[in-house]
Amino acid sequence: DDLVALGYLHEPAVLHSLRRRFLEAKAIYTYCGIILVAINPYEPLPIYEEEVIYAYSGRNMGDMDPHIFALAEEAYKQMVSSRPLIISGESGAGKTASAKYAMRYFTAVGGCLGDSSMEEKVLASSPVMEAFGNAKTTRNDNSSRFGRYIEIGFSQARVTGATIKTYLLEKSRVTFQAKAERNYHIFYQLCASATLPELRGLALSWLSAGHSHPSGLCDAGGQTSAGRGAWAVPHACAVPAGVPEADQLELFSVLAAILHLGNIVVRGRDRRSVPLQPADEALGLFCTLLGIEALQVTRWLCHRKLVTAGETYLKPLSRQQALDSRDALAKYMYGQVFRWMVSRVNRSLRSLEGHRTSIGILDIYGFEMFELNSFEQFCINYANEKLQQLFNLHVFKREQEEYVTEEIPWVFIDFCDNQPCIELIEGRLGILDLLNEECKMPQGSDGSWAQKLYQTHLGSSHFQKPKRPTDAFVVCHFASKVEYQCDGFVEKNRDAVPEELVGLLRASKSALLAELFLEEGDGPVSLQSRRSSGPRMAGRPSRRSLPSSQKSKKSISSQFKASLNRLMEMLGSTTPHYIRCIKPNDGKQPFVFDSRRAVEQLRACGVLETIRISASGYPSRWTYQEFLERYRALLSREELMGTDEKQICSLALERLLQDPSKYQCGKSKVFFRAGQVAYLEELWYRRLRAACTVLQRHLRGWLARRRFGRARAAAV
Repeated sequence: DDLVALGYLHEPAVLHSLRRRFLEAKAIYTYCGIILVAINPYEPLPIYEEEVIYAYSGRNMGDMDPHIFALAEEAYKQMVSSRPLIISGESGAGKTASAKYAMRYFTAVGGCLGDSSMEEKVLASSPVMEAFGNAKTTRNDNSSRFGRYIEIGFSQARVTGATIKTYLLEKSRVTFQAKAERNYHIFYQLCASATLPELRGLALSWLSAGHSHPSGLCDAGGQTSAGRGAWAVPHACAVPAGVPEADQLELFSVLAAILHLGNIVVRGRDRRSVPLQPADEALGLFCTLLGIEALQVTRWLCHRKLVTAGETYLKPLSRQQALDSRDALAKYMYGQVFRWMVSRVNRSLRSLEGHRTSIGILDIYGFEMFELNSFEQFCINYANEKLQQLFNLHVFKREQEEYVTEEIPWVFIDFCDNQPCIELIEGRLGILDLLNEECKMPQGSDGSWAQKLYQTHLGSSHFQKPKRPTDAFVVCHFASKVEYQCDGFVEKNRDAVPEELVGLLRASKSALLAELFLEEGDGPVSLQSRRSSGPRMAGRPSRRSLPSSQKSKKSISSQFKASLNRLMEMLGSTTPHYIRCIKPNDGKQPFVFDSRRAVEQLRACGVLETIRISASGYPSRWTYQEFLERYRALLSREELMGTDEKQICSLALERLLQDPSKYQCGKSKVFFRAGQVAYLEELWYRRLRAACTVLQRHLRGWLARRRFGRARAAAV
């Protein structure tokens, strides 16, 4: 049940044990010290029913088979000392499902205090978040494209409410999806409901007829087949989130407007765009749904306002800049909708009485490495570096606490510290520092930033420059080397949106739009052009030509770093439980185990590092009673005459192992170096075999003598 208790602690033994448990015993859960390894079976299993929940309720870890309910029960019993669950793994490994099972356990065992519907609200929040934050990828049909921390509040051991904090929504998916991937579920669910009478005014059938822009805002080929499950009708998403019925149609209008925005066509050559035609059907639908003027939208999609020392004038944008302006607005609008939905969900889960204790569930993205890696993968892997450092500290802290409690002398070895990699990313003149500086430059570009990276960090052991002549860089993470393409880093980090267009949305008569775009403290900013053009832009523009809001707005990486540091500070003050979800194969086939893929993930999520740390100390620990019950056959008659369990074990081990460095006797346990339990098992097996041989010898002799006696009696 626990990999740390294996006789031999090395990679092949761990992999063999997991493989046998998964394929032969159909056991998807295995302990590894403070980690619960969960392998995705890719088929429903009857191990999450209500009777299973109550079977684990009140039991100690180790009393029953490894299970996420066992870990949830430990967190529930120790909620006063704050024991959050940290769930991580690759996309498709089962993180979201594990988080839902944990939430279900807490609401079932804890029940609800006062508001009997709170349990249903907490459980119903997951499908809402999935509709707006999950999408189909090549690895997972229901991939979470954001991180979340769910804090479930308790009072008198009863559920009183919950709070959800989100991290780094992948907004770029709104305007672009890779081959065989899709946009967020809510768009397809909305299009699947296009024929409903109340939604006909959104003109979604116009999209279904094939009018879909190549940017991929709405995949016309998959609209009707997506989201036909429990959430095919988008009303089901809005009700649990506490969205009033009067606001639901406005919410759907904003989502439909984002789809129509992607179909607005910008014509012209690369250096100069052609003003949009007011007769453009997508433009008309976008403006009608949001209640704004088409002429103003046309103007600010194709121009940018520049303010210099003495005058203000309009600069025409190139076709590519106009397309970037359109896509930036779409991403900004969806980001605001997502934030608004999260705030609505939190409002519906808020408890009037408050809570005394809480249990947190962190459902965070795992380490990512694709063929093409961009800004999103960099931020995700940065978060995993921070979590891995926290994990290493907790493993050593747990080891040290037990050795101190048992009064065992042990010198800690050096472990694989990833602080140099973290310094490379977030330190002074690190990757993020240089990126933010580049974003402040009016003519900042990905290529210029890449050259600054090469000049500053080529001497670092964790930074490399690819051999290919492209703007890219390699970071040596704790899990693996990852090559990142610089293209898009500066634009995504700026997260700039057309200030004038956002001003139009704020001036809309829609109360929901006003709430959406006035909620965030930092104002939106003007989109920065990638190229300089126009007769009055011959020289390099000064910083004064940038809107003041852009100078003060924090970049995406700065916001993410600040929220990540707050999360690490909170987790660092607790002792978390870790759930590492493993994807057994890339084909999503039930109970098929790909050893190569499994070992890659075991390395990336720290399981093998835990094994290495344990192997460096005393990984096998037995209480004196357990040792005597197991190895009584190895004890001599004189040793069995003793009355003190510790003294008996000490004398026996001194005779059996002979080398005092191979074991240590603590106050209540005996600690063994790696491989010593396997040696004792071999001695135990030999002793039993020898005893069996003696028994067989005497039995066979007795049988032979009896046969001989009978034969002699018959002859005489």
